[in-house]
Amino acid sequence: MRRSHRPLSLRALALALVGLLVLSVLSACSSAVDEANGSSGSDSGPSDGGTLRIGSTSDIVPATIFTNSSDATNTLIGAVYDSLIDYPLDSLEPQPRLAKSWQVADDGLSITLQLRDDVTFHTGRDFTSKDVEFSVKTWADPTWTVQLQRTAAAITGFDTTDPHAITLKFDHKLSNIFDLLDMLPIIDSETFDDLKAGKTYVGTGPFEFESWTPSSKVVFKKNDDYWGEEPHLDGIQVNIVSDPQAQVSQLRSGQLDLVTGASNRDLETLGKDSKFAVSGFDGAVQQIYVGADLANPDLQDVRLRQAIAFAIDRQRIVDEVFRGKGTPINLPWPDYSPAHDAKANETYTYDPAKAKALVAELGSSPTIPLAYPAGNANYEAVAQIVQANLEAVGIKTELQPAEYSQFIKQLIGGTFGGLWILQHGYAHYTPSTLAVSAYPFNADKNASHFESSAYKEHADSAWNQDSGSSPEAVEDYKLLNKDLLDNLFLIEMALLHFQTAETKDVHDLGMSKRGELDLRSTYLSD
Repeated sequence: MRRSHRPLSLRALALALVGLLVLSVLSACSSAVDEANGSSGSDSGPSDGGTLRIGSTSDIVPATIFTNSSDATNTLIGAVYDSLIDYPLDSLEPQPRLAKSWQVADDGLSITLQLRDDVTFHTGRDFTSKDVEFSVKTWADPTWTVQLQRTAAAITGFDTTDPHAITLKFDHKLSNIFDLLDMLPIIDSETFDDLKAGKTYVGTGPFEFESWTPSSKVVFKKNDDYWGEEPHLDGIQVNIVSDPQAQVSQLRSGQLDLVTGASNRDLETLGKDSKFAVSGFDGAVQQIYVGADLANPDLQDVRLRQAIAFAIDRQRIVDEVFRGKGTPINLPWPDYSPAHDAKANETYTYDPAKAKALVAELGSSPTIPLAYPAGNANYEAVAQIVQANLEAVGIKTELQPAEYSQFIKQLIGGTFGGLWILQHGYAHYTPSTLAVSAYPFNADKNASHFESSAYKEHADSAWNQDSGSSPEAVEDYKLLNKDLLDNLFLIEMALLHFQTAETKDVHDLGMSKRGELDLRSTYLSD
């Protein structure tokens, strides 16, 4: 049926023109505001579709897939796998994820988790309590050199009678049990052999692993059956670009949407460019430090390590290298940690005179190797400052840059043979986790070959508490702080916050406390 049209009256035509004029003015105003905010001007909410292209400095290494040892690996874990709980960035208050709720036993020797019943792996198989058991036992296996291996191994009993609930029984009280539940990725046992071979990675997370081309790229696609809110992105492509400057160039040329390896100088420059944004994630922190391998006889006298601690100009490193995006430290803890001690954190201030006096007591010493990861502008700049600081007080070093994957092997194996510069994590978790888990700090075996019955006793005592924030645990942390400051097998320099640089088309970028990009809500402008 043909629809008839009546001509507009003059009054109606006038009202229509006024309406169009108002709409045009509002549209222009909206566009101006959107342009000022760096957005696309869409008020309809997040848009779906598109592939996020990420520049990553280091590639996946299948043998160390659970060690948080590369940014590509961290992106893979965050995209493909879910954890049982999530910590907020700036606290240690566990939030539900695959575990809906939990109850710690009155004696502190077990925890019962109620699990979601609507979760499937990327293969379509249902997630059950047996998968939690398998994942914990995998992390407890020393083969994987997981930093929380000791905590996973302290879980000695598993009640999986109910497929949607599990009781974990402990060998002793675990003050850091929620740290493990936050960091542990839930792994698919049926495809585990392919995981070990680097062929596939199957989890329950928001994205599915699609392919890996070594030294080139890792590709993921959206999990259409994700139990949580459906991701907006169609996929993710992680491009391995080992040169941070090349990452920045590719970001500027439109080949990448986001980079994880830019130096702080480049981040500062990009942050001033209206085409780009720099995202900071307060609470998700790392610390940069100088490690000392005590297997080297020249480093065994603590006075030399004290001289190094007094000689390093931490404020200069923060200002020049990290462009003010950090805090000089002597102890690793962020200010919300129950182990934080503001006064103790100023034990070793920049004092070249004290450093020279300690070196004079020791007499001359051979040149000491100073290793750092190659190809990273921040590490290179820090190494040069540290070398100059030490030379100024009479300590000679030889810079030894090493390819990143080789550097991590040296860290895990404890084969540096001198000094090294690196960043570490875990200090923003329950403090006992650092002392019983992290490669540089582990009281049982660490990269420095530092052994101390007192340090081990204090670490184990903090670990064996009901709660990581109890008065008893806090007293243990004071003793651990004294151990760290008295022995200086690790010399902390600065606390740093994670930062990324991205185009203004990238929205709602997140970061987990684990240092993994959280892309569940991320979207690209139309």
